[in-house]
Amino acid sequence: MTNVVNPLQVSRFLQIHDDAAAQKGIKLSIGFDFHKYVSIARITPTKGPTYPIFRPDRSPIKSGDGYWIIGVDKNKDVALLEAARLFDLSHSNFAAHLQSLKAFYADPTVHAHPQDRCTCRAPTAKKMTGKVAYHGDRWVRRDFRGQGVPKIMAGISRGVSLAMWAPDFLCGLAARRLLEKGSVYGYAHYEAEGSILQLIEENIVDDDWLVWLTGEELRGLVDRRDIGAPIVVPSFSAASGGSGEPDGALSHEFGA
Repeated sequence: MTNVVNPLQVSRFLQIHDDAAAQKGIKLSIGFDFHKYVSIARITPTKGPTYPIFRPDRSPIKSGDGYWIIGVDKNKDVALLEAARLFDLSHSNFAAHLQSLKAFYADPTVHAHPQDRCTCRAPTAKKMTGKVAYHGDRWVRRDFRGQGVPKIMAGISRGVSLAMWAPDFLCGLAARRLLEKGSVYGYAHYEAEGSILQLIEENIVDDDWLVWLTGEELRGLVDRRDIGAPIVVPSFSAASGGSGEPDGALSHEFGA
């Protein structure tokens, strides 16, 4: 894909979603210090632990290679959180990055438990190379759920990622139950067994689906100024596909 991003198109796209958040009483901000992010997330009631993929004590994020979004209500209480980071996989692919545990730990030989493991069988993950933007750790406070807030968050994060990185792929890992609820917005594709994960010391056991957009699809989405319908997985399906209806939050790295 071409590396030139139209700043006016991105600006208009972001403005639409920022205005939508403001109409719901949410003020959005963006941050780059992940020590600060983890400290905010840790004291946010009902939010689950942040995975090591976004924790600088386990996986430092270089300046310019990550950001996080926070939304506060009129009382300045945290209403939503989400994080994103860029992986340079010019000489690797997303499946290998997950299975080596380097997606979670800067140095698995130092931080990983001997029984830690990650299996990725999603076929497309092996084709995801170059600049790969990973989105996760999404959380929406209960009183703001069911109001289209995840769609707003998806719009903001996709606009920022395109503006900052113009990635070759944008992806996440989501629990099947959230896909079936239609809680996953702004992705065109999904495949099962994206991350079958066990991190012993983190007390993490997951079996998440890979969800993604290509860079061209991301650019088209922003040009159209619409993140589209959520992905809905038929309860009987284990194949890839993708579109649907409802509303909610995400998992694994997209926790509610």
